[in-house]
Amino acid sequence: MTKNGKKPPDLSGAKKNTFYFFRIPIVLTEAQQNRILLLFLCLVLTVIIVPKGGFVPDYYSPGDVASRDVKAPRNMMIPDEALTEKKRQEAREAVRPVYDFDAEVTAELGDRLIQALRIIDPPVEGEKPDPEIRQTLEDALDAGISDEEFSVLSRLPVSDDLLHDIREVLDFSPVPMIVANRKVFLNDAEKGVVVRDLRSQQENTVGRSDEVIGMGDAQEMLRTRLDSVETLSKREREVLFALTQRLLRPNLTFNKEETESRKTAAMASVTPVFFQVKKGEMIVREGERVNEEQIKKLRALRDIGSDYSVFTMGFGLFLATMILVLVGHRFATRNIRKYRPNGRDLLFISLTFTGLFILIKLCIFVSTALESAFPYIESTSYYYAFPFAVGAMLVRLVLNSEIAFVFAALSSVLIGVLFGNSLVISGFALVSSVTGAHWVRHCKTRSTLYRAGMWISLVNVGTVVAIHFMAGRMVDIHLLHKMGFALAGGIVCAIIVNGTIPLIESVFKYTTDIKLLELANMNAPVLRELMVQAPGTYHHSIIVGNLAEAAAEEINANPLLARVAAYYHDIGKIRKPLYFIENTGNSANKHDKLAPSMSALILMAHVKDGVEIARENKLGEPLVDIIRQHHGTALIKFFYDKAKSKEDPGVQQVDERDYRYPGPRPQSREAALIMLADAVEAASRTLTEPTPARIQGMVQKIINNIFIDGQLNECELTLKDLNNIAKSFNRILAGIFHHRVDYPEPAYKEREKDGGKKKAIEDTNRESAKEAKDREADSPKGGAEDLKRLGMS
Repeated sequence: MTKNGKKPPDLSGAKKNTFYFFRIPIVLTEAQQNRILLLFLCLVLTVIIVPKGGFVPDYYSPGDVASRDVKAPRNMMIPDEALTEKKRQEAREAVRPVYDFDAEVTAELGDRLIQALRIIDPPVEGEKPDPEIRQTLEDALDAGISDEEFSVLSRLPVSDDLLHDIREVLDFSPVPMIVANRKVFLNDAEKGVVVRDLRSQQENTVGRSDEVIGMGDAQEMLRTRLDSVETLSKREREVLFALTQRLLRPNLTFNKEETESRKTAAMASVTPVFFQVKKGEMIVREGERVNEEQIKKLRALRDIGSDYSVFTMGFGLFLATMILVLVGHRFATRNIRKYRPNGRDLLFISLTFTGLFILIKLCIFVSTALESAFPYIESTSYYYAFPFAVGAMLVRLVLNSEIAFVFAALSSVLIGVLFGNSLVISGFALVSSVTGAHWVRHCKTRSTLYRAGMWISLVNVGTVVAIHFMAGRMVDIHLLHKMGFALAGGIVCAIIVNGTIPLIESVFKYTTDIKLLELANMNAPVLRELMVQAPGTYHHSIIVGNLAEAAAEEINANPLLARVAAYYHDIGKIRKPLYFIENTGNSANKHDKLAPSMSALILMAHVKDGVEIARENKLGEPLVDIIRQHHGTALIKFFYDKAKSKEDPGVQQVDERDYRYPGPRPQSREAALIMLADAVEAASRTLTEPTPARIQGMVQKIINNIFIDGQLNECELTLKDLNNIAKSFNRILAGIFHHRVDYPEPAYKEREKDGGKKKAIEDTNRESAKEAKDREADSPKGGAEDLKRLGMS
């Protein structure tokens, strides 16, 4: 705090933003925001990589070549899932089927039949049986009785002897167990059957088949016993057999629910089988073909998280990713000249990182499904079709090659971690990404993206062949599979980028080369309005575009950006076109009636108006920046000198800062080119005899003045660049102001040569170059001519 209680001014120059966390204000600088964003990116990448990722390489089929040595980090007991499952199945098969025996079923049969027979009251001879007795009999037997059967039963002579004989017939005590299907029981009895007595709850193992009979045997036994009862007639025996046959039920039944319960319990009781791996034991060596047992160990080693838990492994990965990203970002910021991403750029890069890894994870899931569908294709072959280069291509299209290379390097390392620390995949992703980023530079048509995709495909194929032979493998069908997938990978990258770039332009408000091509259309609304409202400025902008584009090609800047920015750099003049000399024609100069300070304000206002019009029409930040910077902080010298000449010694002196554009100075090479081309084109209009020598002198003088004024201090132009720019300007202007031969007089002019006075009267619209020159020399040096000579546009 200062003495007057006020806070001292912030001299750090860092832009700060205030955020609220539970209504608590938090002030962060832009650098702090960027660090937090990068840390959040590292956390997201960790969450994406850790599941199904890991630090152990994965091999899906025996015969795959190991990419590196893998040792056991400690003593481990690795579960053998296959052997454990086998033992569980053996335990399940060892469980014997459970049958429930209920002796009361056969005893109840005899009691029910005797009880029913006691109901029968034979009718007097000549009378019909009582129907009520029939209903009572059916209820007692719990079975239907036909009329014939009821007629026979109703006349049955029921006596104690007969009931005694029937009870003996229904007594199955010599063979007490009856099953519904004896063949099924015999199959189960081969392994042993557990019989559980429902009355005593005791269990016995039945191994003898003669202790159990089927329903058919039981019925035959009943028929034989009934035939031995002599007190019954044949018809009576048949009716009683039919009745008992319907009442007979098996007393030994299979208990499926209890059997399955015991099998499940037996499987659960099996202890998992483990095999021991000693600390330091070599699980697989680099270059050798892995076998089934090694694959089992590697997968188990990956699943249990190697030497760490999932949380610990995730923390380690987050720490490694954070160090990699922050160190790489800081190194690039300090040592790579064009690596200057702002907050928006870092947000775009972070989202591109995240989207790329999510896309790769989805590709892994798809390749896993394809692996089961096409088992004859090596699982690793699918990896070469993954669109690894998409991220670097998007970054190169939107930003620049330096940032794209840093992105490719960081993403390739993390992709290698995602694939189990695979150096092969990491190198393949790096080569593919750098190739894609290179071939999309200065993308002027969408076909460029597909051309880049073809180059990625070719480089991918070459890399695949190199990897294949480096592994010591010969030419086989698997190499052809990998080459096919590598070819497809480049095309997939082009398709994804082509579909994604319009969305990025819309969301992040970036102006790519493709967007610039759309803005370069001369039928764009802003340019058409400029042509109508300010035709002189429109023509001036076209010439400036030609100058800037040619110079940009000489110094390896972006020619397309330079040309399009030149078209739009003076769109602010649309609002007050008649205050700029190129649009006035032969009309009076409006600045003659204004104070110099007011004229300067009007000239400076076209920069602010141009920025507003550019933002209203969504031209993009690169063009807005160039519109704002194309005059830098240059001095409006004509009106400054005019104000100085009218300066009153007794009044406050004229401040030079009031006659300078607000700036900022050009920050990029393209903005500097627009400044130079703008000044040179305006000054070229003041040359009365634009010979190559005069053009060269004028160009050199303009560039020197701008350089001495310090307007080029904040861009990246070198003295060599300025020399090449001057040569380019000289060549273009020499072509514009080229000399023509004098055409001879028309024939009718020769015939009228004697009538000189008449000719002069009739042809007053033509005058010789000498006369025009003399008239120009005799004309007063007014305000309009002065502005024209100074190139004030």
